[in-house]
Amino acid sequence: MASASDTVSAGSGAGTAAVRKGVVTRFAPSPTGYLHIGGARTALFNWLFARHHGGTYLLRIEDTDRARSTEPAIEAIFDGLNWLGIGGDEEPVFQFARSDRHAEIAHKLLAAGHAYRCYLTQEELAARRAAAQAERRPFRIESEWRDADPSTWPEGQPWVVRIKAPRDGATTIDDLVQGPITVQNVEIDDYVILRSDGTPTYMLAVVVDDHDMGVTHVIRGDDHINNAFRQLVVIRAMQAVEGSGWEDPAYAHIPLIHGADGAKLSKRHGALGVDAYRDELGLLPEAVFNYLLRLGWGHGDAEIISREQAVEWFEIGDVGKGAARFDLKKLQNFNGHYIREADDARLAGLVAQRLGGLDEAGLALLTTAMPVLKVRAADLMELAAGARFLFAQRPLALDEKAAGLLTDDARALLGAMAERLVAEEWTAAALEASLKAMAEERGLGLGKLAQPLRAALTGTTTSPGIFDVLVLLGRDESLARVKDQAAQTT
Repeated sequence: MASASDTVSAGSGAGTAAVRKGVVTRFAPSPTGYLHIGGARTALFNWLFARHHGGTYLLRIEDTDRARSTEPAIEAIFDGLNWLGIGGDEEPVFQFARSDRHAEIAHKLLAAGHAYRCYLTQEELAARRAAAQAERRPFRIESEWRDADPSTWPEGQPWVVRIKAPRDGATTIDDLVQGPITVQNVEIDDYVILRSDGTPTYMLAVVVDDHDMGVTHVIRGDDHINNAFRQLVVIRAMQAVEGSGWEDPAYAHIPLIHGADGAKLSKRHGALGVDAYRDELGLLPEAVFNYLLRLGWGHGDAEIISREQAVEWFEIGDVGKGAARFDLKKLQNFNGHYIREADDARLAGLVAQRLGGLDEAGLALLTTAMPVLKVRAADLMELAAGARFLFAQRPLALDEKAAGLLTDDARALLGAMAERLVAEEWTAAALEASLKAMAEERGLGLGKLAQPLRAALTGTTTSPGIFDVLVLLGRDESLARVKDQAAQTT
């Protein structure tokens, strides 16, 4: 695994690219909202590709949209990535802080003739766009300022810097996921790289940051395919200006994620922020990791895949070209598996947070109970719900179904069970043998005893095995709860 210590020469200066050993990937979210599930998968694939090749995985926060970028969103992104175990190998780069460097490159391109001042006004552009729409033809920038003599530049008028896109030939990208993709260069317009106020555009900033960070492989959603061709214009212009050091990155454009119905993924499909899968749905990070891994990538018939196996097996070329379909129920099934596999003390700590915190004795009891609790639970919420009976205060509040079970006859049985069990050895085997014998003596099925007993002990009609419940609660608490209910009448 590469880290900052593997850096050959870290480029802290404005014009020096970081040179690292081998593969360098990056995840570059915009902090305008939560870390959504598609972004988390993109980050995961970048992390896995770097790990598989012994390279470096970097983070960049693309916070140039100052009006929409927020500190809470930035913290949510870092929180989500760290929860999944795919935080960056080095300190994150913040794009806005590098604006001067981006502008420097724009001026280099301008001075070398690979970009130009454009004085077209917004009104002129709007009129040309309207004319193209009226004539039903694509609108592309055809600026008369592209090759204008500097002597014709109007004094005191605002201008932007546009890149000079090639007007003939074609560009082909050998995409590692999509395969070869070719675009005719005439389709690429002279887009703005520096605004009239001197601030860089996203298209320029991305290229400069990738170069300066030493990124070798750009792995991102396939909605960025068109951007790749536009960004290559800047890269190749800088190759002409500065020569070596501005190599084309390798591109891998991952298909987007759709809902189970094939429609664009949305909240109605269960698409939430990564923090919501943890906090609201009670999922474990290893389950989300495994499920995201399997969204569009596979290794034979393997479904449950460890982090170590994922690193060993991951090949970007095995990512499917078609959109993956998000299935919340399948994710929850993955989580049930990982709940059952998880360490009991770890689960107890997570569940304790959902129970409002427990003292040392309560946490020890919850840990002891976890083997019987987790076999029935699909998530931390169900674990917490199933564990609440352990810490309920007497007299127990019964839910509607439990209260319905406790008829006068059932309460009489509870009294008889309390008298019988008080003298028994307090083990699951001994308690089970005693109640089975009592049921036979009375000509009843064991369920006729277990159902009211469960209601009295837990206040519900669902719980772990009733003999496990008795042992977990202990002799004194169990008998006290049973006697509470036996003493009441309907």
